[in-house]
Amino acid sequence: MCNLVKQISFIFFCFCCLCITPTAADPQLVIGFPEDNMSNDWRAAQMNEIEKALLPYTNIRFLMADAAGSIAKNILDIEEMVDQGVQLLFLGPKNPEALKPVIGQLRKKGIYIVLLTRKLSNDDYDVFISPNDVRIAHDAAQFMARHIGARGRILMLEGVPTTTTAQDRRRGFVTAIEQFEAIEIVSRVANYSRADAIAAVEKLLKQGEKFDAIYAHNDAMAAGARFALQRAGIDPASIPTVGIDFLPEAREAILKGEQLASFTYPTCGKMGVDVALKLLQGKKVPRYIEVSSQLVTRKNVNNISTAY
Repeated sequence: MCNLVKQISFIFFCFCCLCITPTAADPQLVIGFPEDNMSNDWRAAQMNEIEKALLPYTNIRFLMADAAGSIAKNILDIEEMVDQGVQLLFLGPKNPEALKPVIGQLRKKGIYIVLLTRKLSNDDYDVFISPNDVRIAHDAAQFMARHIGARGRILMLEGVPTTTTAQDRRRGFVTAIEQFEAIEIVSRVANYSRADAIAAVEKLLKQGEKFDAIYAHNDAMAAGARFALQRAGIDPASIPTVGIDFLPEAREAILKGEQLASFTYPTCGKMGVDVALKLLQGKKVPRYIEVSSQLVTRKNVNNISTAY
């Protein structure tokens, strides 16, 4: 009985130490996330993770917005959040250059900026949290090159060209492939979109283009490519495909042998909230926080959690 009391006391002590849910007497805080495009599964999951992580904090008002891919709407959303007294913004810029003047005004107002996976073109931010896209792309290139015997044509389906994630996922891949003289890259922009990937792959197939493997900047485009191949009567398993994000559909495709591999890419939502709370409390945090990523293949697919 004494041991049981001690265990309960210990659990209660840990709970009190870990639970920092503000009370009604705490000052009101306003945090916003003007999201670029929540039709993207991964980005929607990122928003959901942030919202869930903020639920216990009753003194925090969380503002959400979806620009549906429109830069003009994204800027308007930011301005509206400023009008509502936002003190910290999560951002994942679609076009860093277009946002530069707006971000400059935010900094003058003393608003904290936490970048999640996508960078700005300058240093007008407090913290950048992300996996290393260049390294992921480099590892993907090495993995694919070995798999196809260091020769052939690889179709690269690119994300939104103005985003730093797409730029890094292209640069890291191309740089690594350059050492393999017998490998050619065929590149098409598909904007991180299933629909755009379907259209791009279908057009290539109709033009009689041949490719031996597919590198997609995200798993949504990899899924679109599989669909296009199937509609053309081509078994997706015959075209080794590597994506990024490790979405649930990628897991199923890997298990079925229809996708060769993926790389985990955490949404960084929960970590972003932890960092945001520290900033609002006046605490120091690292300017760059690198999040780990892992190659997922059929060998380890059952041991790794998907993005959501």
